Amino acid sequence: MKQFDIVIIGGAIVGSSVAWGLREAGFAGSIALVERDPQFAHAATTLSCASIRQQFSIPENIRLSQFTLGLFRRLKEEFGADADISFRENGYLILAGPDGVPILRQNHAVQMEAGADIVLEDSAQLERRFPWMSAEGIAAGAFGRSGEGWFDSHAYLQLFRRALRTRDVTFLTADVTGIARNAGKVASVTLDDGETIGAGTIVNAAGTNAGKVAAMAGIVLPVEPRKRSVFVFEARDRFADMPLIVDPSGIYVRPEGAVYITGGAEPYATDAAADPDDFEPDWALFEETIWPVLATRIPAFEAIKATRAWAGHYDYNTLDQNAVIGRHPEVDNFIFANGFSGHGLQQAPAVGRAVAELVVHGEYRTIDCSVFGYERIAEGRPYRELNVI
Repeated sequence: MKQFDIVIIGGAIVGSSVAWGLREAGFAGSIALVERDPQFAHAATTLSCASIRQQFSIPENIRLSQFTLGLFRRLKEEFGADADISFRENGYLILAGPDGVPILRQNHAVQMEAGADIVLEDSAQLERRFPWMSAEGIAAGAFGRSGEGWFDSHAYLQLFRRALRTRDVTFLTADVTGIARNAGKVASVTLDDGETIGAGTIVNAAGTNAGKVAAMAGIVLPVEPRKRSVFVFEARDRFADMPLIVDPSGIYVRPEGAVYITGGAEPYATDAAADPDDFEPDWALFEETIWPVLATRIPAFEAIKATRAWAGHYDYNTLDQNAVIGRHPEVDNFIFANGFSGHGLQQAPAVGRAVAELVVHGEYRTIDCSVFGYERIAEGRPYRELNVI
């Protein structure tokens, strides 16, 4: 039986970031990175809207994204002169009606304390800043003047994957079908081809499959896939200064080259776990819910043409829509990097650093991720993120 010091289950952006973080931190042991979908055709990483923001409601989430923003600023230094992820720093604009203003102000205060470049403006100021937008029903909005935007998720992931090929990481294309425990610790992983590999430590970075992976080790993790549809449309008008706009309804829209993408119409309070094989976009959401909102918010979007769509899955933490990071308090060689509920892509490098510090130093040194620990899951004690998009 092959033996690895660390087996990372899930090779998309979170798992790859953990492996990268370990090598950056000086970890010299053996690492296996196990991925069942090597083309990442169904990965949350590549099916996301690939954006980064600092507009969160809790400071730890802001710090995680700020770490990644710092990495964006030094991509060429870290990954070579040709490193490019087409980062468009157009910002986020999160809008609120009268009832949402208190929470918007509360979140803004947290963001300012964390050093984020977010400006809070009333409806008249917003219409002056963005004259092509209607502030009908809007009382205020928070706009990220810098440090927010969108990028190419495929190029981003490949930077890490290519870097790992020179860092002595073993890539395994397989699905994990079992995890064995021995004397209170995880001991090995069984793959779908029947092979068993020994593991000194297991890192669960399995994305939407994280709950099932934890269950193989006899651990309850409230993470499940939730389907999210993304629609692409054409419009006659172009707005060079357009940020990613989040309407009070939860519907978002942003430019993507010569077209626009939109989504966010799923009802968070009532939607259920997705069929893991269901990647069919829900076109009724666009026709019945999204388009009317877009036409109200941006009058030029009364006449648009939908061209295509796709659906991806969030790794949704049903307890509090926040990540689960760190060691299991009893099975201490089982580490979580799960449940990001839609913001894992932007926070993965920071989580990779955090997990690496736990392994190499036995503690967090860069960003204290203790609040994301499994203890709150075991106790049913939510630490809720309010800005889930």
